[in-house]
Amino acid sequence: MATALHCGRFHDDSSGPEPRSRPSPDGNGATAEAILCAVSLLVAFALAFLSLHVPPAVAAPAAPAIRVRLLDSGETFDSRLLLGKKVLVVRFQASWCKTCAAQAAGVQRVYERYQDRDVEFLALHVEDTERDARRFLRAHRTTYHTALDPDVRVANRFGFKRAPYTIVINKRGEIVARLEATADEARLAAAIDSALKPRRGKVLPGTS
Repeated sequence: MATALHCGRFHDDSSGPEPRSRPSPDGNGATAEAILCAVSLLVAFALAFLSLHVPPAVAAPAAPAIRVRLLDSGETFDSRLLLGKKVLVVRFQASWCKTCAAQAAGVQRVYERYQDRDVEFLALHVEDTERDARRFLRAHRTTYHTALDPDVRVANRFGFKRAPYTIVINKRGEIVARLEATADEARLAAAIDSALKPRRGKVLPGTS
């Protein structure tokens, strides 16, 4: 049984023609009904359009795996072993980078503040030699893990443009923050705090 939708009421096609309504003496009633019908149809079409074009929640991108040899211990660092366990802060820096040197003390302080809170730090020295990288680490008394990325192979997979560049990866292996150039203590700490919070709804986009 087909049912047609009309403004103001449903009409069953199988029940025969609809009885004619008594015309309005001045026609104003019919005009008002026609306007109401048109507005109702426009609202219905607008709602239907919006329901089909609501953008999905933005998902945080998955971080590429990192597997490098650490300068401090010679052991292999594999970021996949941290999944479900720790937040990972990856900092791309260089011995020749003045901004990196200026921020080194602050980054070290943030590391010391979070090292016992399921947070791991890894510095990757880009376009650097081992000798120069070690000199930088000694000068700034850096104690978190460090490795070399001389050909920016790892850095390019994270959208690296220039040093310093800091990435925060949550325990699910998702990139939740990108800090380009300026990564002061407050911004870095805020990004780590956000990554440590249990996920509720949409993941906060990274900052830049």
